[in-house]
This record gives sequence, C-alpha cells and structure tokens, in this order.
Amino acid sequence: MSEPKNLLGLDRSALQDYFASLGEKAFHARQVLQWVYQRGVTDFSKMTDLRLSLRQTLSECAVISLPEVSRAQHSEDGTRKWLFRLADGNSIETVFIPEEDRGTLCISSQAGCILTCSFCATARQGFSRNLSASEIIGQLLLADQLLKNDGFGSRPISNVVMMGMGEPLLNYDSVVSALRLMLDDLSFGLSRRRVTLSTAGVVPAMDRLAEDCPVSLAVSLHAVRDSVRDELVPLNRKYPIDVLLGACRRFLHKDSRRRITFEYVMLAGVNDSIDDAKMLVSLLQGIPSKVNLIPFNPVQGVKYACADAGVIDRFRNELISSGLTTITRKTRGADIAAACGQLAGDVHDRTHRSARLAGKAS
Repeated sequence: MSEPKNLLGLDRSALQDYFASLGEKAFHARQVLQWVYQRGVTDFSKMTDLRLSLRQTLSECAVISLPEVSRAQHSEDGTRKWLFRLADGNSIETVFIPEEDRGTLCISSQAGCILTCSFCATARQGFSRNLSASEIIGQLLLADQLLKNDGFGSRPISNVVMMGMGEPLLNYDSVVSALRLMLDDLSFGLSRRRVTLSTAGVVPAMDRLAEDCPVSLAVSLHAVRDSVRDELVPLNRKYPIDVLLGACRRFLHKDSRRRITFEYVMLAGVNDSIDDAKMLVSLLQGIPSKVNLIPFNPVQGVKYACADAGVIDRFRNELISSGLTTITRKTRGADIAAACGQLAGDVHDRTHRSARLAGKAS
C-alpha cells in the first residue's frame, strides 16, 4: 500500500482535486479546510458533517500530520520560540511575538538557507532542503494550537511573516500554496496586509508573486551600494540593487494600494553613515515604502557589530526628514536567540557550509 497522503498544505484547489481523485464531490474540500484550520480538528473520525464511509476512507488513505515540538523557549519580553522537528530529522525554528495590538508569527520556509548572507546565523548552518507546503502551514497551525492551549485567546495570531529560516522565493510553489491557505476565508482567513513575505531579492519570483498571490512584500536591502551589498547579501551579484528596485516598482504597479517594506540591518562602520542614509532616500524615491532599521543582533562567528544607538537615531532622522516612513525595529527575543538574524535550527547540511565555517573558526 502507498503511504497515506498528508492533506495538510493542500490549498482549496489542490484539495478539491484530491477529492475528485477519490470520486468525491469538490465541496468536501470546504468541509475539511474548516475542520482543520478553523476548528483545529485533525482526526477525520471527528469531522461529523462528512458521511461515515468518507471518514473511514480518509482515515485509511490520508493523514493530517503536524511537525513535532522538540523545544519551547520563552523570552523575558514574552516572545516564544519553538524548535519543530520534521519527519526526516531536520528541525526548524518558528517565533511568536506578542504585542498589545497584534500577535506575529515568524515562519520558516527552508531547513537552513541556500543563501549565504554574511551577517545571518541561519546562513552559517548551511542548507538541507526546501520545506513542503504542509511543513510551512503546519508551523502556523501548531503554533496556533499551542498558544490557545496556553491561554492566548481564540485568535492569538493576527499577522504572519515569512521571515524565518530560508529564502521563501527559492521555495516558490510550496510557499505560495501555504500563503493561499493563510488568506483563504475557509482556513485562516488572514488579510493580505497581515501576511508578509520577506525576500533577499529573487527578482523573477518577485514578478511571479505579484501575479499569483497578493501578500505584502518586505525586501532585505541592507546596503545602498552594490559593493557593500555584494558582501552582505551575495545574491546581489546576480540581481544588483537597480535590478531589484525595478522589480519592486513592477510589484507595486499591480496594486497602487501596496507599499514595500525595506529591511536594513544597522552594521557599525559598514552601512550606517549619513551618506548611506541620503543615498537610501535617493534610491527609494518614487517607491511607496516603509523602512525598518534593524539593530544587528550578535551572531557567534560573525565579524559585524551593531551600530551605536545614537548613530541609528541620526540615520532614522535623516530618512524621516526626507519624507521616508521609518521605524527602528525593537529587538525582541534576543535572550533566547529569537531575534532577527539569529534563527538557527538543526539541519542536515548537505552543502557542508557549516563544517567549512567551523574549520575556518578553528
């Protein structure tokens, strides 16, 4: 017999196709979506509006399989981080950040990361594989259940950011399937403004995303000169800044109500000068945008240091005085290594990058 099919991660269209393959009506997809994502029920026998024979068939040939919790950590500031173990032995990290007006879940898209950004802990772990749609949406479903069990209310997660481990646009199909489930009124029903995908700048996939899935976009810019960004974000050698910003303009052209968030990590003596700020203003001219300045969070083995608070303030004030909406992101979860750039799970590094870096360090 073949392995039971995991229905977790199938969007509405794919789930309808699955029921058609069983000779069943498409409306059963609606029922299952609501049971799983709105009621948190993963046992087919308890899906009481499905007829008994269909429940029995599903119990024999399908599953709703979630990741396992390997470790849960709670920060002093309320941030929570989970290490989720996958079926193949890889483990990924997922972070929940509670605030007064929202609860944001930061989700991973890869076990490790194929990119080699020089300031990021995940990059130092190397890369194992892309996550399936079920493993991506499973982080949201499992975190939702865990938070509800801990008394966070009936809807603890109001915002989702694809900013965890990995480059989402290099796992395009699985990520988009998961995003569609986040937006679908029959599943999580999140607003497109409350679901954000963060990319280092995979330009062809940015163009596809504008057509396929109307979520918010964040771009990890981090530098205003190609020579600097080539070091910080080596993907820049393939898609330099002017090409990346062209893709940003095309993305916005599809919906005039959109604006792009540009993420900019503040590194002492690297990208934090007033000249950098002025050039950033010039680069983003005409692009509806918001800038998130991110104080660099320490990563073992990484040579960079965070810009001083006063330097960050002057940089931010220069952007604001020039008309750019700018905030300095508050560091959350640093005491449990859950802050931006610190996520590092437990991955089977088939790139051998982690071993090479360890050898250099020794």
